[in-house]
Amino acid sequence: MKRSRGLSAQGGRAGKKGKDTRSKKIDFSDIPELSEKQLSRMRRVGRPTLGDEPRKLIAIRLDPKVLGWLRRTAEKKGLPYQSLVNEILAEEMRKAS
Repeated sequence: MKRSRGLSAQGGRAGKKGKDTRSKKIDFSDIPELSEKQLSRMRRVGRPTLGDEPRKLIAIRLDPKVLGWLRRTAEKKGLPYQSLVNEILAEEMRKAS
């Protein structure tokens, strides 16, 4: 029996079999145009790019104790825990070079 994986590292979601949502046409004609004021107040959603290249999204499995330590340590430093993981790995990479 095959298990459903749910969300993937790329952010996709497993769809329901037999349902093709691409074939439906959505009518946007009743949506009013945005004013210049509304457009000027819009902001980009998402995380900003840090460094020269955007970061890659990956999935990783960690022991619960390791993840707990990372989260506590990151909170003390005022960082997101994933940024702390990146800092630790980058430092190890520099040491190895």
